[in-house]
Formats: sequence, structure tokens, C-alpha cells
Amino acid sequence: MKKLLNNISKARIVAVAVIAVAVLAAFFWVGHTAHNSTVSIGSDKKIDITPEQIRSIKAIGQWEFLSVTDEELVDTVRRGIFSDDHLVRIYYGTLRFGVDLGQAKPGWIVASGDSVTVTLPPISLLDHDFIDEARTKSFFESGRWSAADREALYRRAYSQMLSHGFTEANIKSAENNADAQFRNMLRAMGFENIVVRFAKQ
Repeated sequence: MKKLLNNISKARIVAVAVIAVAVLAAFFWVGHTAHNSTVSIGSDKKIDITPEQIRSIKAIGQWEFLSVTDEELVDTVRRGIFSDDHLVRIYYGTLRFGVDLGQAKPGWIVASGDSVTVTLPPISLLDHDFIDEARTKSFFESGRWSAADREALYRRAYSQMLSHGFTEANIKSAENNADAQFRNMLRAMGFENIVVRFAKQ
């Protein structure tokens, strides 16, 4: 009986020793693996702009980047034998400058990684009926004037507004505003390197 107990005690000691060795071996293996292994977290710089996103941007249509208000005083004189007839009118208008994305050509927006290049249609006048006829008023009128006379005065006012508003400075200002707004939009989509160009007239 005593011999059996001694055998059981020895068996327990051997079992405990084997378990201890196994635990130590596992501990050293884990430590060695952790020491020789590295965990890295990277970011994929590739940003995809989908055809649906391009279509949704293009669907904006006309995008205004500058408006210029103007008023023109235009007059005409008709010489008479005894007196002259005068017609003086004041015209008000707002010229709206921007791009019509419906005119953007295929491949107008190209993305590569975190870079994107946008080629916009040229800055143009978005609304050609820019004179507010409801606000037009006669400043001075003497004599009798026909509808054709008033139409001629309107055309002169239209030409003057166009000449004073459609300037290189205003076009450049509209381009700068377009550049800034498109950069903000594309930067919000994740792009870092952004090039905005304008197609030639």
C-alpha cells in the first residue's frame, strides 16, 4: 500500500513537471513570436469617384459663380423744326456668370489615387435675358415715341450692360470662385491633390 502511494505521488510530480514545461514552452513561444512579428496599420490612398457621383455633380446644371448688377441710363433725341423730342430711360439688370455643366465634355473629371483633375466648361453668361424690364422706367420723356423707338433704346442698354459686365476681370473672378468651390467639394470627398482647369472658349 505504501509502495502504491509512493508511485501515485511520483506520477503526480511527473505530471506537474510536464505541465510546467509545456506552459513555459508556450510562454517562450508566444514571447518569441510577438517579438519577431510587427502589426502595421496603413491607409489606402486610392479614392474612387463613381460614375453616379460624376452624374450627380453634372446634374447640378448651371452653377453660378458671380453676379454683377448694373444700371444704364440711355437717351435719344429726335430733332424737330420747332423743338426736339427727348426720351431718357433707366434700365436695371443682373448678369450671372458661371459654368453650364451640361456642356462638360467626356472625361471632364479624372481621378487617380488621391489626385483629381477637373476640366470645366468656360465661364459664360448663364442668362441672356438679364435686363429687368419690370424695373425699367422713363427718366424723361417729351414728344411721341413708338414701340420701335423704345426697342432701339432697349438694345442700346443691353449692349452697354454686356460691355460693362462681360469683362476679363469679371470672368477671372468667376473662375477663381469656381476653382475655390470645386476644391472644397472635392477635398470633402477625400482628394488631396486637386487641379481645376477651364476649357477654352
